[in-house]
Amino acid sequence: MKFGFRKPSLKKRIKARTSIKRQVVHRAGLKMPKGLGIVRNPKKAVYNKVYNKTSFDIFKILKKLFK
Repeated sequence: MKFGFRKPSLKKRIKARTSIKRQVVHRAGLKMPKGLGIVRNPKKAVYNKVYNKTSFDIFKILKKLFK
């Protein structure tokens, strides 16, 4: 589990947006409503919740500074 600053990866960011799995799920209308990810994959949902509360993204900090 990571604590603190998250190192940005442009490669992973692009891959996540252009993946085949994402396209199939979105076009089939299988998206879960916000907050119900725990129904689809509970282990991943709990991990992500803890990860997002204990780490931070540099882009969010920059967005707040220049807002």
